[in-house]
Amino acid sequence: LFLQFVFHTYTTAFTLLNGNGTPKAEEYSIQQKQIFYGLGAISYAACVGALPLIFMNRYTVKSPLAQLIVRKLLPAPLLGLTSAFTAAVVRSPEFENGIEVMDRNGKVVGVSRIAGEKAVRETALSRGVLFGTTFFLPEVLVHFVQRAKLVKSPRALASVRMLLITSVLAGMVPVSFSLFPQCGEIKREDLEPEILSSTEETEFFYNRGI
Repeated sequence: LFLQFVFHTYTTAFTLLNGNGTPKAEEYSIQQKQIFYGLGAISYAACVGALPLIFMNRYTVKSPLAQLIVRKLLPAPLLGLTSAFTAAVVRSPEFENGIEVMDRNGKVVGVSRIAGEKAVRETALSRGVLFGTTFFLPEVLVHFVQRAKLVKSPRALASVRMLLITSVLAGMVPVSFSLFPQCGEIKREDLEPEILSSTEETEFFYNRGI
C-alpha cells in the first residue's frame, strides 16, 4: 500500500506540474482544487492497486491459479488503469472549465471544454499505456527466462526483473509521449458555436500537456 501511494503521488505531481495552465476561476484556486482531487485520486488508486495482494495475504489464498492472476497478470493492467484515472482526475478542471485553442498562427481564439476533454483523454490514455506496458512486458519476459532456466537464484531473478522494467520504461517513455502530439489539433466542426462565430479558421490547435 505504501509503495502504491508513493508511485501514484509521484505520477500525480508530474501530471499536475505538466498540465495545461488555462483553467482560471475567481471563487477558488484551480491549483488547490487539483491538489485536493489529486490526494483523493492517489488514495483511491493506492487502495485499489494494493487490494488484491492484501486480500490474498489476509485470507492466505494459495491456489496456483489465483497466485498467477493476482501476482503476475493483474498488477500491470490495474496499474495502467489507475495511472490513467489519476491523470484524468487531477486534470479534470481542464475539461470542466476548458483550455485555450489557437489558430494556425498561434492566436488564441477562445476557450474550449471540448478541447480540454480531448487533451485530458489523450494524456490519460498515454499514461495508461506507459505504465501498463512497462509492468506487463517484463513479467512476460521473466516468465520465459524462468522456463528456459537461464537464471536460478531468486536474487538474480529479481535483478533481471528490475533490469527489464528499467529498460522497458526507458523505451516506453518516448513512445507514450509520442502517441499524441504535444500540440493537439481539433477540427472546426468539433468546437463550440461561440468560438466558431469569432473566426473563419477550419483547424485549431491546443496544448495537450504531458
